[in-house]
Amino acid sequence: MERKLGVSTWLWTSPLTDAMLPELAAHVARLGFDAIELPLENPGDWDAGRASDVLQTHRLAAVVTGTMTPGRNLVAASKAEIAATRNYLRELIDTAATLGATTVAGPFYTAHSRLWRMDEAEREATYLHLRSGLAPVVEHAAARGVTLAIEPLNRHETSMINTVEQAFDALEPLLGPGLGIALDTYHLNIEERDIAASVARAIGHIAHVQVSGNDRGAVGADHFDWRGFLHALDLAGYAGPLCVKSFAPQHAGIAAAASIWRPLASSQDALAADSLGYLRNLQSGASR
Repeated sequence: MERKLGVSTWLWTSPLTDAMLPELAAHVARLGFDAIELPLENPGDWDAGRASDVLQTHRLAAVVTGTMTPGRNLVAASKAEIAATRNYLRELIDTAATLGATTVAGPFYTAHSRLWRMDEAEREATYLHLRSGLAPVVEHAAARGVTLAIEPLNRHETSMINTVEQAFDALEPLLGPGLGIALDTYHLNIEERDIAASVARAIGHIAHVQVSGNDRGAVGADHFDWRGFLHALDLAGYAGPLCVKSFAPQHAGIAAAASIWRPLASSQDALAADSLGYLRNLQSGASR
């Protein structure tokens, strides 16, 4: 299946701003990508109306992503903090709707790197609280024609949802219009025992897919079974974009959150271009 291929602006910068977007979008289009992930780290960083004009100029499809910075929580937090987090998620959804994007992706449950142990009963209660916190946001997303794509993260970045199966445990009653699952190969490679089976488990609910090498470097310059993964997505009927996701090591905040401590390619452009070329060849059936 030929899918659009995209890239996150986190590959080059953080946070994204109105001033940066025109040049970055032009650069992404020149590299040959079809889609672009636009992180909205804080409301007001960039304007959706202006961004829409820029992306139309370069014929780039858009996905909006968010980040759960300290204080953004839907569980084990004060009512005020949960309300503020819901407002942030609604802002992401409204931004996507204005932009014409149909997906908002991210680990929308607790602040990044917030970790604690839970026994079975505690986890079940926490998932119940998560569904309660998410329900009005999912309703808002469905009403705006947007799908919130919840991303499992590896065990070092969250103790809430690490696997596709846990995503179903946490979210299944809400899955449907307004809510799906985001798959990120970096996290799948760490946490899933059988990646193809995990993709199959998510059939009908895969709302977004992010890709990178197993070290967050270039797609294809690693040990990940890319041919098998794309075949699993074909079998699952996923027709959305594949978006290359990594982070610029010189931007301390986001790089530290993602544990990017060294350059992962000769340049960020090389990481993007090599990933794009590999995926294009793989999707076209060329051997590599």
